[in-house]
Formats: sequence, structure tokens, C-alpha cells
Amino acid sequence: MLVYLFPGQGSQHRGMGGELFGRFKALTEEADAILGYSIEELCLRDPRGLLANTAYTQPALYVVNALTYLSRVETAGRRPDFAAGHSLGEYSALFAAGAFDFGTGLRLVQRRGALMAEAPEGAMAAVIGLPLDRVHDVLAHRELGGIDVANYNSPTQTVISGPKSDIARAQSLFESAGAGMYIPLNVSGPFHSRYMKEARESFERFMQPLAFREPSITVISNVEAQPYETELIKAGLGDQMTSPVRWTDSVRYLLELGGDPVLEEVGPGNVLTKLVRAIRQDFDANRPPSHAAATADDPAYTARMETAAAIAREDRARAEQARTSGSRDARSSLITAESLGDPAFKADYRLKYAYMAGAMYKGISSASFVVKCGRAGILGIFGAGGLGLSEVDQAIADIQSRLGEGEPYGFNLLHQPGDFAAEEALVRLYAKRGVSVVEASSFLTVTRALVWYKAKGLLRDENGRWTQKHKIIAKVTRPEVAEAFMSPAPGVIIQELLREGLIAPGEAEGLRSLPVADDVIALSDSGGHTDQGATAVLLPAIARLRDELSRRYGYAKRIRVGAGGGIGTPEAAAAAFMLGADFIATGSINQCTAEAAASGEVKELLTRAQVQDMAYAPSASGFENGAKVQVAGRGTFFPYRADKLAKLYEKHESLESIDEKTREAIQAKYLKRSFSEAFEAATASATREETARAERDPKARMALVFKWYLDECADKALKGDPDWRTDYQIFCGPALGAFNQWVRGTEFEAWSSRHVDQLGMLLMREAAEWLNRRFAAMTGL
Repeated sequence: MLVYLFPGQGSQHRGMGGELFGRFKALTEEADAILGYSIEELCLRDPRGLLANTAYTQPALYVVNALTYLSRVETAGRRPDFAAGHSLGEYSALFAAGAFDFGTGLRLVQRRGALMAEAPEGAMAAVIGLPLDRVHDVLAHRELGGIDVANYNSPTQTVISGPKSDIARAQSLFESAGAGMYIPLNVSGPFHSRYMKEARESFERFMQPLAFREPSITVISNVEAQPYETELIKAGLGDQMTSPVRWTDSVRYLLELGGDPVLEEVGPGNVLTKLVRAIRQDFDANRPPSHAAATADDPAYTARMETAAAIAREDRARAEQARTSGSRDARSSLITAESLGDPAFKADYRLKYAYMAGAMYKGISSASFVVKCGRAGILGIFGAGGLGLSEVDQAIADIQSRLGEGEPYGFNLLHQPGDFAAEEALVRLYAKRGVSVVEASSFLTVTRALVWYKAKGLLRDENGRWTQKHKIIAKVTRPEVAEAFMSPAPGVIIQELLREGLIAPGEAEGLRSLPVADDVIALSDSGGHTDQGATAVLLPAIARLRDELSRRYGYAKRIRVGAGGGIGTPEAAAAAFMLGADFIATGSINQCTAEAAASGEVKELLTRAQVQDMAYAPSASGFENGAKVQVAGRGTFFPYRADKLAKLYEKHESLESIDEKTREAIQAKYLKRSFSEAFEAATASATREETARAERDPKARMALVFKWYLDECADKALKGDPDWRTDYQIFCGPALGAFNQWVRGTEFEAWSSRHVDQLGMLLMREAAEWLNRRFAAMTGL
């Protein structure tokens, strides 16, 4: 695979272009006519010293890059497979791909250069030798709020942009943080930042009448670090003026395609060649190993296993000493994986660890996943969301046949707005088949299905106390939802169920004295549906609310509050327990385990995910209301395309009112079929009410088609369909990126070596060890 890379501003020098102007005489003359001055004289001799002026630099570099490209193609006898350009260089890449002709590209960069030369006064600086997370830490300083990141050039080279005073002030802070070099750049404005907003708007008006062609070779966008789509080129070039150049991610995207691509710089200088070398070295150093499982014949694997065994022996010895010692201090000073969390929670659910592996959509948390957890004393939840009743019934039979000794397991109940019948059918199946633990997720209020399921598990013991055969664990993202679940069932629902004869008076009495949920999970920055909350804020607030409601209603039994979302490292797990979590729940990290039913393609992509590689996209279930889900943002177009569909839905009243070019692009590239075919496919799984509304309301029809695309992207990812790889929708949170970083260099680096029970036990054990070390450091013991 051959990739041409085109440099941007900063690579210019007097003498660039050489004999190219004479060789491509017609294009040189065209450039002179457009610019109104001799491009050859400017590049070769620069008699007036204008080459460093942005208004002149950008046209000059574009011309030299373009002529160098044409010369390279003539010499090599072939065009590249991919192209990318750094900032201004992106215009050269688009010219090379045929998105516009030479003259159009030159007019674009001439206008761009003039606007940038007139930008508000500002400054830029290169921060060298400091990892990106440290750069962001420094920029979080209260005195540097006016600075934006302009270029992500390499893993240890970041360019920042902003007011001159802020850039000057930042130098000492970056140097104190460990930056090897801090280099103010010789530029006239704060490029690639919020301060270019007016220039961007003017440039977008200039581009409006222009028509771009479909690129004949793939061009990687600076803004998205993904291939350009024709209809999005104008938007991308406008966004580029106010957004950072994601050069590191762009190169990584190319490297991730495999096949050891050849990346050649086309234009003056070797700036990009050096950056690519640094990015490639980092990429190779952090590349996950082969997905073939390690064996005992591998010396490195054997050494890691021996180390792990030694640590385990030491842990057991310390735990045994603590258990058998007559000293109260010795017994209480050691925290173990088994001692973390609420003892009553572990007893109620028959757990060894206060740990839950939450449900993942469409059976990604599979029957094997749940069984593996149960046998290890972990509560695993089957992902019933999106599956039919027969599929769920089969999973129940499978799990119950393999967990015959009372091991824990649970099933998910995913809220389905507008389809209460489906919820009720599922809980009836659970009650009929003896499923005693249900994880309720994505609910904004308590529904009939949940209340009915709760009622059908109520019994009085010989002392007149209520016992609960059915347990509900509710995932909540905000206090008002938590309050609904930690309160008794709504009276109106109880009366309705009584009136219809669906519950008995005794069951209604029990419902009035017990909370709907036995336990709740304060869900923060998770994959899928999330309100982007912070555990340190949400968990204490819900715990206090629990205490208040318990006093108000006089509950005899304590509701346990767990922490979920953002837990991918021992430190995160330990922090949750320190905040008072009675148990923890993980999700995203389990998607890359051998037992998860996600496709190998998805697991491969996710094992390379970093903390920052997530994005928010419209939710299919809450599409009309603007609901968002957190998904993997790297290696897929899905977040960008889904967001575009949501914006079209907001703006238009029907599919027909969308302009023809956009309609054609959506059908060809997104849906991969016509609107009518997509509608037919959507109605096959839609409710009768949805279908009827879509047939009479053009806007509802549009929503149904767009929601079909969102659901299809999730299905194709689950199956690993290669034709849909760039559209995969993968629910995921940043915890997975943190986990990947934590296990780098261990046997857990490859997904094929990750097992859901081992990850849970490892996380709990290391969290306990971390807490022991922190307590020792704080107390001096």
C-alpha cells in the first residue's frame, strides 16, 4: 500500500520547486494568472521576502506540492492508494485525488491564506517531549483556559494555539511539567483554534458555490482522522480552520490498515517523514500481540505466568496470616479482594466478590460469559436487549443447565420506550423460567413490567416479613431516576395491576412497603446510554438519597448502591469502594474477552483503543428525542454519520425534502440500499404502531429509516461484516482505553487471552493491593 503525505506551512524554503516550474510550464502560467505574480520567482528567489507571509506561503506550498506530486506519479508510473496532508497539505492531497482541479485548489488556498493572514493577533508554540495526557493536564491550569491544541503531531509533539500572553505564560508551566522543549512558532495568528471562527465562516461562504468531485483515491481528513466523504469535504475544510490537526491519529489509521504501508512525503522538506517515524515507533511499541493464544512453549508467557503464580501465593499467604493471627490489628490491616464491598450484597446474590459484569447488548454478554462469571463467584448479566423472546429463552435454558449448583446469574431488561408490551412479555418469561435477578437499564421511570415482576417474587415468611424471590438491580444515571427505583412502586401502577387482576392484594401490600429496586448502580461515564456523569459526584449523591428514602419509608433492609462506568483499572475500582460503593459493575472492559459474543474484528479494533478514542452518537431507541450513546470513535465513521442523520432529521420534515445529492450519498454510502428498501427492512422489526405512524407521517418514516441504519450498524459490528466495517456501532466507554494501557505487556494484552472471570478477579485483587499500599503510605504502617 502506497501513501503520499503532503506537508503544510513551515516546510517552505527559498529555492523550493527547482526545475518543476519549467517542466510544468502550463500549470505555472495558470498559477501566475490566478495569483497575479510569478510563483516561480517567489519560490526560487523571493526577492521581496514574502515567502514567510501566510498569504504567500500557502499558495506557494500548494503549487510546489502539486507539481512534485505530478512529477512523482510520472516517475513512479502509478498513483498512491491513499493520500493525506498536514493542514494546508490537505488541499494538495485532495488535488492529487481529483476532488478539484489545480486552479480551484489554488484559489481555495489563496483565499485561505489571505483570511489566515488577517486573523486576530495570537501565537502558537510546539511542546516537545511531553505525552499528550500531560499536555492536557497542563492546559487544565486555570490560567491557560484560552489555549487550544492546534496540532497533534506525534505522541510527544503537540502544537498549542491562543493569545500571545497565554502562550508566553504557558512556557514555564510546560517546562515544569517535564517538556523537553517549548518552541514559540513564527506565525502571525492562533491558527487551528476557536479564534479562527470568523475566518472559517468567511471561507465557508467562499466555498459555497464550488462543486467538488468524488476523490479517486482515499484522502484522510485532518479533523476526523478518517477517509473523506465527498459531500463532507467542504465541511471538513471549514472545520479544519478551527479544529486541531489530528496527524498522529491519521497516520495511526493508515498503519492500522496493515500490510506495512509505504508512507512517502511529497513536497519540500522532511518534516512529515520525521513525524511518521516517531508515530510508527510508538505504534509498533504499543501494537497488541497476535491474537493467537500464548502457550507454555513461549518463554515470555511462561515467565509472566510464574510471576503471576508467585504473586498469588504471596496473596494467599498474607490472607491466611491475617485470618489465623490472634492479633485484631493483623486481621484488620489486610484488605483482600473478597473483603471489599458489602457483605450482605455478596450473601444475597451468593457471590465471592462484590463484583458484577453488566449486560451488553444483543447477547454480547453471552451465556458462556455468564456461566464463566457464575462459576467464579461473580454476578454476570446476560445481554437480552435487542434479542427475541426465543433467543432469550434458549439462553436461559443454556445457563440454567450449566449452573446447577446455585451459582449466581442474571438477565437484562432494557427499557423500550413505546413498546411496553415487549417489556411485559420478557418479564413474564423471566418469572416463568425462574430467573430471579434482573438488571434494569435505560429506564427513566418505573414501568408496569418492573412492578409486576417485583410483585410475583414476593412471599411472607413465618414471621410475617416479606421475602423477595425476584431481585431488581437498576442502573441509574441521575438522582431523580434513582429516587423512583428506591421508592415503593407508584400507587397508580399498583392500582392498575390490581384492577386488571394481574397481582393479588397481598402482593400489592408488599409493593407498598418495599423499594422497587433491591440495589442500584450509579452509572457514570459508561458505554452506551450515559449522562456522562462523574462517579465522585453521582455515587455519594445517590447514597445520601438512599439513606434519606430508607428513613422516610422505614425499610427493614438496606438498598446497596454500586458504582458502574469508568472502571477499567485497580485505581478506579479502589476509588469507587473508597467513595462508599457497596459493589462495582464493569462493562466496556468485558467486551474484549474470549467469552464476549462480539466479532473478532470488533475485539481487534477495541484492543487498540485509548482513553480518548470514544465519541457520542445518536441513540436508536431515543433518536427522536436527541438521546446519545457513547461508542467507539476510532476506526469507524459511525459517530460522524449518525450525527449527520440526526441533524438532517432535525432540519427536514421528510426524506424527499433533503437535497438530491445528500439523499444519493446516504443511500449509497450509509444505507447501502434505497430509502424504500431500508424502510421495508425497518418495518420488519418495528412495532405495528411505529409502522402505522411512519406510513402516515413522512417525518416518522424518515426517523424509522435512520433508526434502521443505527441498529444495522450495531448488528453488522456484532457479526463482523467486512462490508460495514467503517460503519460499526460499538458501545464502549473510556474505561477500556485505560484497561488496555494497564495490561500492556502482560498476557492480557491480546483479547484472546482475556477471560471475563479472570479480569474481574484481577481487578478486585489489584484494587485491594492498591488500597493496602495507599493506607500504608498514609498511616506509615
